[in-house]
Amino acid sequence: GGRWRAGGDAAFVPVTDPATGLRMGEVAKIDRTGASDAVAAAQQAFPAWAALLPQQRSAILRRWFDLVVAAREDLATIMTAEQGKPISEARGEIDYAASFIEFYAEETKRPNIESVTSHLGDAEVEVWREPVGVAALVTPWNFPSAMITRKAAAALGAGCTVVVHPSIETPFSALALAELGERAGIPAGVFNVVTGHAPEIVGAWMEDERVRALSFTGSTEVGKLLYRQGADTVKRLVLELGGHAPFIVFADADLDTALRFSVENCFSNSGQSCDAPTRLLVEKSVYDEAVTMAGRFAAEVQVGDPLQPGEHIGPLVNRIQFERVQDHIRKGIEEGARVVTGGLGRPDGFETGYFVKPTIFADVDNGMHIARNEIFGPVLVMIPFDGEDEAVAIGNDTEYGLAAYIQTADAARAQRVARRLRAGNVYINGNYGDTDVPFGGYKQS
Repeated sequence: GGRWRAGGDAAFVPVTDPATGLRMGEVAKIDRTGASDAVAAAQQAFPAWAALLPQQRSAILRRWFDLVVAAREDLATIMTAEQGKPISEARGEIDYAASFIEFYAEETKRPNIESVTSHLGDAEVEVWREPVGVAALVTPWNFPSAMITRKAAAALGAGCTVVVHPSIETPFSALALAELGERAGIPAGVFNVVTGHAPEIVGAWMEDERVRALSFTGSTEVGKLLYRQGADTVKRLVLELGGHAPFIVFADADLDTALRFSVENCFSNSGQSCDAPTRLLVEKSVYDEAVTMAGRFAAEVQVGDPLQPGEHIGPLVNRIQFERVQDHIRKGIEEGARVVTGGLGRPDGFETGYFVKPTIFADVDNGMHIARNEIFGPVLVMIPFDGEDEAVAIGNDTEYGLAAYIQTADAARAQRVARRLRAGNVYINGNYGDTDVPFGGYKQS
């Protein structure tokens, strides 16, 4: 409702710098009552916001975009401090986040009424697109700014009001965006950020009939829970969940380009990306060479202080994630996968913080734990295949279906394989996702 609120009993939640493991701040721990109050504020603000001319909402979003661009360095520094992303990557995410605001500021002005050829001689038919009401937006810590703007700019442009729950690991990025939104002219109650623990806050929203839609980005496990909770109030749900994307390299591909691209993209954001190419499938005739090249490229990856300039990867977001990734690596070793580089423990020179050795496993069978489960860390698993059919079979043999990658010099093969892969986005010889490209998945993604 345009006011800062304390938590229940003035409670706070600490926020930790993942590079040091030390507290870097704290935010209010809002309870169910506060979560409900945010919905009430959004519900009260909805009629006036929805009644604005699309051009008026567009102008406000455009001012928000301009302010985000102007505050790029501050926003990137905040993100790096609470999330651990290297400052160069954080700047890139702020640019990405701003692009969603700009895109939806423009889309807001598009006509929202269309004619349909009438089936009656004396009547016309029109289709009207209208805002559904209050939308709840639940965002993850791996892209703490872009996942908010991607959801919020679309909802606000359509005329909805929103309640946002950012990950408790990265609340400051969300609060900074809300502050800039207020300066841009977003009215009180239209954009509400509620910090605290997700089960209490989001649980209250899922039971609240005033919340008509929910957009969630996060794990498949939590997505399933929200899917069930949304049934009682018949909410519209947009879920973008986990992934373990296959990266299929055929023998005719440029191996140097393919392997370097695979390693760099897998380790980007310290491996904490849902569409990262984490299962590297290589045709058997070039598999041994590919393993050697991937190991060499991975060994070149530097781990470093995320606030320092240069190309390197930073820490994982918190202790729980650190221990989770260590457990995946341990299970890979126990199952007999070959460690090409990396392995258990912290990199040399990092006694504190949640830093992980960039790790590559070779000779992985797709039935192994590390091939079946999303790792969400700088860990790449390599699997050999023989021919298109086996590549497609292994690529699709997963509960996930968010993204897939193909590297080949044969354009016809690329199209054949792409059509058979059950993934929402298939990238051929590159990664071409952008603001106006749909992003979603098959199966449990």
